[in-house]
Amino acid sequence: MATVRLEVVTPEERIYSDDVDMVVIPAAEGEMGVLAGHVPTVAGLLPGALRITKAGRTSELLVGNGFVEVTHTTVSVLTDMALEEGGIDEQAAEEAVRRAEAALKERPADADTREDEEALLRRSLAQLQFKRRRRGQSPAASTALGGGEHTGGG
Repeated sequence: MATVRLEVVTPEERIYSDDVDMVVIPAAEGEMGVLAGHVPTVAGLLPGALRITKAGRTSELLVGNGFVEVTHTTVSVLTDMALEEGGIDEQAAEEAVRRAEAALKERPADADTREDEEALLRRSLAQLQFKRRRRGQSPAASTALGGGEHTGGG
């Protein structure tokens, strides 16, 4: 099977770089599956699970807001957050949700502050959903990221 090069990059570091069989992206318009030879496109990225299939195994990264650029041979994911399940602190995410919800309810804010609070809320909710969904899977279905260059996350 032909492969596509997947690059996942945050402002701090390159998180993932490898040839994969398929990647499913949480794009702004809905999930977008990409195989080698995909039509070139650029899309917005929303917080959610980035599913990576390589050699018959599927792994996931939680990504935040950003952009994805697809060419015939490469998928470049530029995101403000990329975490594996182990990199998610569930209690901290729950507290961030509470703080963001309270801030959005209690004080009138300028548009920029409100947008920042909403982004924090979306990221924190995505972390909780990702962690809880992964915890509900059987151990066999929950594989660590395999192969490729993987330098951590966050």
